[in-house]
Amino acid sequence: MNNSIIGSQRSYSLLGMVEGAEKAFLSGRRNREADLESAVTFFLEFLRGFESFTLDSPCITVFGSARFKEDHPYYRLARDLGSALANAGYAVMTGGGPGIMEAANRGAKEAGGISLGCNIKLPHEQKPNPYLDQFIEFEHFFIRKVMLIKYSSAFVVMPGGFGTLDEAFEVVTLIQTGKLEGFPVIGMGGEFWDHLRQFARDTMLQDGVIGEEDLDLIHRADNVEEAIRIINSKR
Repeated sequence: MNNSIIGSQRSYSLLGMVEGAEKAFLSGRRNREADLESAVTFFLEFLRGFESFTLDSPCITVFGSARFKEDHPYYRLARDLGSALANAGYAVMTGGGPGIMEAANRGAKEAGGISLGCNIKLPHEQKPNPYLDQFIEFEHFFIRKVMLIKYSSAFVVMPGGFGTLDEAFEVVTLIQTGKLEGFPVIGMGGEFWDHLRQFARDTMLQDGVIGEEDLDLIHRADNVEEAIRIINSKR
């Protein structure tokens, strides 16, 4: 490793994980020097992420809410999914937190697979779940999102809130615009996604803001076996 990269790694501890850095950056108009300093923190955070993961197995990212508890059907479904993905030879990556993320990581870990997490620092301190072989903690949401997308060859989206929908639409937009090809997006959770599809068909399509073909950018899977089949068909 050359000296410039070693120097960047050392600087990262000083600049890359400054608490509240993303909030400060998005606080409004600032002077040029402050924005340039933020740009350095972006680079260092990306550098840390790229240096942290080395994957020999294909990876699947699972998105979903942090709020579902262990006794919820969605948690159990995500746990089964994590196990099935591991048994099929896939590493499982999540946002690294509780709920659906924990369940998918837990299933992968229990099946002897590789379990990865990209956690985010939040004011209420979202802690990494205990089923991670490797995890990275990020300050900036957009850098975390790039990492969740970059290493994966398919994406399973389970029920969730604004953050989950943001992640799902980010991936779908990349596919729609030709920035990402050959990587399926799978919606699991039954009626949860039926309502969204109805909105897309009855409102977005009718108003002409999407095309008919865009309705098929998210594949529906009603069970784990179907999700694995869709993923394997694109492998």
